[in-house]
Amino acid sequence: MDEVEEAGIGAEATGPVPGWGWTESALAMMVLVWGVNFAVVKSALAVFEPLAFNALRFAVASVFVGAVLRAQGALVMPERRHLPRIVWLGLLGNVAYQLCFILGLSLTRAGSAALILALTPIFTAFLSMLTGHERPGWRTWAGALLSVFGIGLVTGAGALLEGSDALAGDLILALAAVVWAVYTVGARPIVDRYGSVPTTAWTLWVGTAGLLVLGAPAILRQRWEAVDARAWGGLLFSALFAIGLAYLIWYRGVERIGNTRTAIFSNLTPVVAMIAAAAMLGERPTGWAVLGAAMTLTGVMVVRSDRS
Repeated sequence: MDEVEEAGIGAEATGPVPGWGWTESALAMMVLVWGVNFAVVKSALAVFEPLAFNALRFAVASVFVGAVLRAQGALVMPERRHLPRIVWLGLLGNVAYQLCFILGLSLTRAGSAALILALTPIFTAFLSMLTGHERPGWRTWAGALLSVFGIGLVTGAGALLEGSDALAGDLILALAAVVWAVYTVGARPIVDRYGSVPTTAWTLWVGTAGLLVLGAPAILRQRWEAVDARAWGGLLFSALFAIGLAYLIWYRGVERIGNTRTAIFSNLTPVVAMIAAAAMLGERPTGWAVLGAAMTLTGVMVVRSDRS
């Protein structure tokens, strides 16, 4: 085990769940932002090229996070031996994940997308088990199985309503959930070593560079006259709140209460997303989708109840 992995998983992150505090309140606000963000991004993609939108919002978010880091003190740099891991995390969590997210969301319904990403806590728990951080019991396995069946109903309902494109989008988003789980667990040693804000900034800057390269052709062919004030507002909301602020909150949670306990907060995102999609986009979930949503969320909460 290398030194960064021995940096120390804080007692607060691995001990009994603490009472509700500032970390939990911030994570609850993050859930609200992420839930609304699905509808905001879906609306903006009606006029934005997906890759252009992604590149621009990450550029704005990078500046924001850099300003936060600067406000906290001098800009620090990681040790050279940790750079490969930080680059890998930046490309994984901010390029691979965001490409899956933005492309998947452009093909399926906002409510379905949020439900599929609700599998992230389960993947996070499994990966934490494999890395030796946690030891899930039978409830985790039972909850995982129930959630998988629920996602099957959601994706099936979406495919019936919108065809094979929706199914493809759902599969891409399922991959996104796996990628985000790997990103969260993989970043834990770096967070423990350097802190949540520097880790967020470094990985975000790496990801932004990759997204700008990939998004350059889309930026050049973007029809800027079609982008109205509402779309620009959506881009700024997504950049400053759903990426910049939310990423800082996410890694603060990983630092203070651990991987799975942080990921569990995203369970409520689908509820907020479905309400926001109904209000902002007029999406009406089918009965099968509602049943699948209930199964998915129940399964995830069963995982949450596993005290082992």
